[in-house]
Amino acid sequence: MEALRTPIILTSLTLYMILCIGIGIWALRKTKSAHDFFMAGRDLGVMVSAFAVFSSILSGFGFVGGPGLVYKMGMSSVWMVVSAIIGFNISFFLLAKRIRLLAELGDSMSLPDVVALRYNNNNNTRLLIAVAIILGVLGYLATQILAMAIVLQDLLSETETLKLISLEICVLISCSILVFYSVTGGIIASVYTDLIQGAIMMVGAVLIFFAAINAFDGGFTEISKTILGDDPEAIGPWGTLGMFGCLSWFFVFGLGGSGQPHVITKMMMNKNVEDARGILPLSIAGYTIAALLWISIGLAMRALVISGQHPELASADAAASQFLQTYAHPILAGLVFAGLFAAIMSTADGFLNIGTAAVMHDIPKALNFTLTNELFWARMTTFLITVLASGFALYSGDLIAILGAFGWGTFAAAIVPVVTIGFNWKKATPMAANVAILSSLIINFVLKISKTPIPYNIDVGAIALAVSMILFISISLLSKTVEMDPDVEAVMDL
Repeated sequence: MEALRTPIILTSLTLYMILCIGIGIWALRKTKSAHDFFMAGRDLGVMVSAFAVFSSILSGFGFVGGPGLVYKMGMSSVWMVVSAIIGFNISFFLLAKRIRLLAELGDSMSLPDVVALRYNNNNNTRLLIAVAIILGVLGYLATQILAMAIVLQDLLSETETLKLISLEICVLISCSILVFYSVTGGIIASVYTDLIQGAIMMVGAVLIFFAAINAFDGGFTEISKTILGDDPEAIGPWGTLGMFGCLSWFFVFGLGGSGQPHVITKMMMNKNVEDARGILPLSIAGYTIAALLWISIGLAMRALVISGQHPELASADAAASQFLQTYAHPILAGLVFAGLFAAIMSTADGFLNIGTAAVMHDIPKALNFTLTNELFWARMTTFLITVLASGFALYSGDLIAILGAFGWGTFAAAIVPVVTIGFNWKKATPMAANVAILSSLIINFVLKISKTPIPYNIDVGAIALAVSMILFISISLLSKTVEMDPDVEAVMDL
C-alpha cells in the first residue's frame, strides 16, 4: 500500500476534480441570470448553508495555512480558531435576520446593495464598500490559490516525471481549474461543493487527529514534551507570537468574524429567514470538528521535525501536505487531499463571486452606469480577478495564513462598523460609514505595503478595526440624524 501512496492520492484528486467539473457543468445549467450567479436564486436550505458557511471560513486558510502557522508559532493561532467561533455567534445574532430581510426588501444581488439600502441608497457608501471587498478579496483569494499550488507542487514532486515542477506552473494549473469551475457555475457550484467537501473534511479531520496522536507512542503528551524541550513558549498559551499579538487576533477574528462578506453573503441566500436558527449550531459544530486538523497536524509536524523523525520543512506551509503524504494512511490522505482541494476551490469561488459582483455590478451602479449582459461580464471579471490574485500570491512573500489574516483584517475593519454596528444602530450615518471604510483601507494597506513594524506583534487588521469603529461611532454621534426609509427602519426594529 505504501508503494502506491502517491498514485492513490493523485487518483483521488483526479476523481474529485472530475466531480467538481461535473458540478460546474450542472451548475451552469441552473445559472440562467446574474442573480443566480451571485445569489444562488436565494433558495439554499439549512444544511447547504451551514456547510457553506463553515467551509468558507476554513478552506486553504485553515487546512494549509493553519497547520503551517502552528508549526511555525506553536499555540498562537489557536486564538484564531477560538475567536472564529465567537464570530459565528456575533454574525448570526446581530445580522442573519436583518440582512436576509433587507436583501429581500431591496431584491439585492450583493452585500453593497444591502449596505446602500441601509444608508439611504448612498452611492459613495456603495462604492467604498465595493472597493474594500475587492481589495480584501485579492488577499484572501491569493491565500486559496497559493494553498492549492503549494499542495499540488508537493504532491507532483513525489513523481519521477514532475519532481522539478515550479510553483509558478502549479499556480497556473490551479488557476485554470478554478476559473473553469467558477465561470461555469458561479455561487451555485460553490455552495453545493461545500456540502460535499464539508462532510469529507469533518470525517477526515477526526481521523487525521488520531493519526497525529499516533505519530508518537505517548500521543499528545509526548508531542507537548518534545516541543516544550525545544521552545517552552511555543506550547504555552500565547505561542511564540506573544500575548498582545494573540489578543489582537482574538479581537480581529472574534468581532471581525461578523465582517466577512463570504459569510454574510451566504446569509442573504437562505430560503427562509428562520433558517438561521438551524444554520448556526450546525456551522459551529462542523467548524469545531474540522479545526482539529489545523491544530493536530501543526503540533505533530513540529514535534516530528524537532525529534529528528522528519526533515526540516522548506516552508511551514508544507506541514499539512508532508504529514498527509508521510504519516496518514494512503486512502485517508487521498480523501483529505480531495476534500482540501474542494475546500479551496469552493471558497475561492465564493471570493471570486463577491469580488466580481463588486467590480461589474456594484461599482457601475454606484457610478450610475448600467452594464448590459451582466452574466457575460461576470464571467470575464472572474478570470481577471484570478490573474491579479495569483500574482499577489506568488510575489507577496507571505505565509498562507498571514495572507489570509490580512484579507480577514481588511474585511473586518471596513465592514464591521458599517454592517454589524450600522445594521443595529439607527443613529449611524452615511458619512460615518464612508470615513470608517476609507480610514480602514488606508491603515491596512499603508502599513502592509510599507512593512511598518508594529510593536508587540499586534495585527494590522486589529489596529485598523479599532480606528474605524471609533471614527464610525464618533462621527455618527456628532452628526445630525439622517431619516431612514420606513421599510428599512421597520426591518431594524424587528
